[in-house]
Amino acid sequence: MPLKPMPKQGMSKEALLERLHSLKQGDAKWHGGRMFGLIYDAGPELEELARDVYSIFLFENGLSPIAFPSLLRMENEFIAMAADLMSGDERTAGCMTSGGTESILVAIKSARDWARREKPEVTAPEMVMPVTAHPAWNKAAHFLGLKTVIVPVDEEMRADVRAMEAAITDNTIILGGTAVTYPHGVIDPIDHLGELAESRNLWLHVDGCLGAYMLAFLRKLGQEIPPFDLAVPGVKSMSLDIHKYGFIPKGASTVLYRNEELREFQFTVYTDWPGGVYATPSLSGARPGGPLASAWAIMHFLGEEGFLKLARTTREATVALIEGVKAIPELFILGRPEASVFAFGSEKINIFELGARLNKKGWHIDSQHLPPSLHMTVSPAHAAIVGEFLADLRQTAGEVSRIEPGDLSGEAAMYGMLGTMPDRSMAKQLALKYLSDLYKFK
Repeated sequence: MPLKPMPKQGMSKEALLERLHSLKQGDAKWHGGRMFGLIYDAGPELEELARDVYSIFLFENGLSPIAFPSLLRMENEFIAMAADLMSGDERTAGCMTSGGTESILVAIKSARDWARREKPEVTAPEMVMPVTAHPAWNKAAHFLGLKTVIVPVDEEMRADVRAMEAAITDNTIILGGTAVTYPHGVIDPIDHLGELAESRNLWLHVDGCLGAYMLAFLRKLGQEIPPFDLAVPGVKSMSLDIHKYGFIPKGASTVLYRNEELREFQFTVYTDWPGGVYATPSLSGARPGGPLASAWAIMHFLGEEGFLKLARTTREATVALIEGVKAIPELFILGRPEASVFAFGSEKINIFELGARLNKKGWHIDSQHLPPSLHMTVSPAHAAIVGEFLADLRQTAGEVSRIEPGDLSGEAAMYGMLGTMPDRSMAKQLALKYLSDLYKFK
């Protein structure tokens, strides 16, 4: 396909900004609570603060703590606050990363290198995780040369501890649990997984990227939350994203370790380069200052009081939405969601058609399969639209209940086909082709 040369002459700032705003017209409209995923909206005040803070450190580089000690100080102070929220102690250590995928990857890298010391007889390492674990685990395994052993979940969509125990072999080095799971918003039985990990001398990593910050504040509000963090003795590491329910720009995540010794397995140090000693704490070399500063700033701007208020608002909106969904005869909730994420399905109507029609009405909702469902990530901004959304949902469910199977929209038919393909390699090839077609010159 033909390449596209850059313009011979530059554009004016005004023309360039006009062009950018024009390009943006096709993007999802997330302000006003119309999107239930990707964006975590806590209102215009926090959005404005994030822009201001980010811009102050727009060009600073966290690669050099010597050149930019302000970034180092903010990161260390932020990690200390995150560790306190996750029931850590004076031994807890951690660092910031670019997002949940990197946090999971470096934690698994640390576990692999720990196992090389603790279990040198293991030459083909494996990690056991429930099917609901985020695909970032699979990506990390692919990059790091580990085998994934994936087990089913129980009837409440939580990790089946007995199934995970049965899947452990002499090659197992890592167990995985999540709080909360992306597909269904539930907490795996981390306390039981911790006992299992300790009894077998295995590394337990808890993926709290989506839910950990929200869970910590819901717990402070008095909600009964199952053990999920460093309070569980068997947990060696945790990942948690501040750019989700910390309401700051992408990408800022956190990885915590029980102690500094375990964190050292994450670091990369090379001392024989002519350019000097190369030492980095995370996967990336250059590290943008904006996310580091934003994470530190949001803790100080909101404080515990502000986070508690947002958590309460979000949880109340979530409960109202869940109860509203349950009141619609055609729909049901999957599992027992404990925080601000949930999914709903149907045995009476085509759930993908329901999602497609809601999207046409301006509600951006993601479809899931295995089993078919619609996914909801709730933010504080959604408190204002609960009634409006439920009215549209009720009306649309009634519309879909009256259509014939042959009248499904293209989107619903396509997603339904992918989810029911018995040959998963064919489904993978279709997804690869779709991705390849997206990222090509136009």
